[in-house]
Amino acid sequence: MDALDRVLKPKTKRAKRFLEKREPKLNENIKNAMLIKGGNANATVTQVLRDVEFFSKKSDCSLFMFGSHNKKRPNNLVIGRMYDYHVLDMIELGIEKFVSLKDIKNSKCPEGTKPLLIFAGDDFDVTEDYRRLKNLLIDFFRGPTVSNVRLAGLEYVLHFTALNGKVYFRSYKLLLKKSGCRTPRIELEEMGPSLDLVLRRTHLASDDLYKLSMKMPKALKPKKRKNISQDTFGTTFGKIHMQKQDLSKLQTRKMKG
Repeated sequence: MDALDRVLKPKTKRAKRFLEKREPKLNENIKNAMLIKGGNANATVTQVLRDVEFFSKKSDCSLFMFGSHNKKRPNNLVIGRMYDYHVLDMIELGIEKFVSLKDIKNSKCPEGTKPLLIFAGDDFDVTEDYRRLKNLLIDFFRGPTVSNVRLAGLEYVLHFTALNGKVYFRSYKLLLKKSGCRTPRIELEEMGPSLDLVLRRTHLASDDLYKLSMKMPKALKPKKRKNISQDTFGTTFGKIHMQKQDLSKLQTRKMKG
C-alpha cells in the first residue's frame, strides 16, 4: 500500500488539480467528444468528422467517434463512450448518403450552440439497440446542462428519425418569425449536415453495468414532498385535503319559478 500511495500522490500542484478534476463528482464535468480519423478514412468520412466537430468539442474524454473506410465496411462510423475508464458501449453506423455542412448554402448558427434534440420513430422506444443509440446520441450532442433557456437562444435543431432499419440525421436552423402576437412563428431551415445511416454492429454493456452507469447519487435525488408531484413535463401538482362537506347545508341561489 505504501508504494501505491507514493505512485498516486501528486508531486506538483498541476498534477493535484488534474487528479481532482478526474475524481468522481456529484455533478459531472461537461462531456466533450474525441473525434478519431482512421488511417484509411476516405474524403466522405473525413468531411463527416469535420461537420460533427462543428457540434462537439475535441478533447481527451469519455465520448468518442472513429471514422474509417474499407471494402468490407465502407464509409464507417463507430460512436461510443467510456465508463470508469472502460468502454461502456459502441455502435457502428454505415453512411449511405451524406450532404455536407458546406454544401447547403444557408446561414449557420454559431459553433458550439446548444441544440434542441428531437427523436422520431417507434424503434427508439421499442428496440434495445435503438434505445441505446438514442441515449448515446443524446450524450454526444446535448452540450452543457443549463438551468434556464432563453427563447432567442434556441437557434438550431438536430432531428433523428428511425425508419425501416435506417437512421436519418438532419440539422435545421430555427427561425423566429413575426406572428402578430407575443409568441413568434417558428420555421425550420435546413443548414446541414444531412446523413442517412444504417445500423451495423453493436457492442453494448450488460444491463447491470448500464444501470450502474446511470445510477444517480443519493445527494442529487429530489426529496419527496408530501402531497406534491410532477408530471413528465415538470409541471407541479399539489393535493389539498379538506374536511368532509355537508352538501345539505350548502347555500345556493334561490330561483323564482
